[in-house]
Amino acid sequence: MSIYCALKVPEGCRALGLHHYRSHFVAKASPNLAFVPASPPPDAVEVETLQHFVSHSQRLLVMTGAGISTESGIPDYRSEGVGLYARTDRRPIQHAEFVRSASARQRYWARNFVGWPQFSSRQPNAAHLALRNWEKLGKLHWLVTQNVDALHTKAGSQRVMELHGCTHRVLCLGCGEQTPRSELQKHFEALNPTWRAEAHGVAPDGDVFLTEEQVHNFRVPACSRCGGILKPDVTFFGDTVSREKVDFVHKRLAESDSMLVAGSSLQVYSGYRFALAAHEKKLPIVIINIGPTRADHFASMKLNSRCGELLPLIVRR
Repeated sequence: MSIYCALKVPEGCRALGLHHYRSHFVAKASPNLAFVPASPPPDAVEVETLQHFVSHSQRLLVMTGAGISTESGIPDYRSEGVGLYARTDRRPIQHAEFVRSASARQRYWARNFVGWPQFSSRQPNAAHLALRNWEKLGKLHWLVTQNVDALHTKAGSQRVMELHGCTHRVLCLGCGEQTPRSELQKHFEALNPTWRAEAHGVAPDGDVFLTEEQVHNFRVPACSRCGGILKPDVTFFGDTVSREKVDFVHKRLAESDSMLVAGSSLQVYSGYRFALAAHEKKLPIVIINIGPTRADHFASMKLNSRCGELLPLIVRR
């Protein structure tokens, strides 16, 4: 039986203020492996099988998760030994807590203010650039990312749906106005000219660890338009992805003939639902992720490799 048959291959959202990052000449930096679990190097047979899968896909839908950005120095939540849950007992803020509690918002924004300069400076790694190249070659039908770091946009990808939003945008919960996160940083600086805090560790999604005492005097601005609550334009834990986004991805999936999951354990249902839908459509599904995923039992192929090491090896033939 051929590799092709064994795999059962059948016969929009943009970050505000990031257009200047898009370039076809993003510098390639050495991977930052501080938050990447150990994994074996790509196996030659598996590389060839993946190559065959990509080459024979005409309308490939790719879904990426936090594991694709760990090589850019951004930690994830669940990676064994190096993810946030493995390193600390801290947990991400919940949507309801952020909305109802002024002190929770103060704590969140103080941590985000300190972590923003480093987080916003993170650059795409080899995996982001490989997917950008697949798009240029017409191989990638659509890219759906669960990440909020804008690294796909920085890499130059254009057919991207940011399923969980983007931290480079800020949303007013009152009037709905969107503004660049970089502008909010300036407001924070103006409101807190003498405030200083030393971070005690880094967390995913752009924040750092601070003590309650450190955040006590931090001032948070309201919306300049209506006085409403400002929130990053992302889906916090406990919130739901909009029906508009879900429908959009289902439409793109209906147009696709195969699915690749890169760097996601699919533990969050908002992403897992699309793998389930692809399985129900009997599409071949390949997963690249270090560690188990929720969809391993029905994937056509599972590769336990670094995305930044494996994806650049795959080219269109």
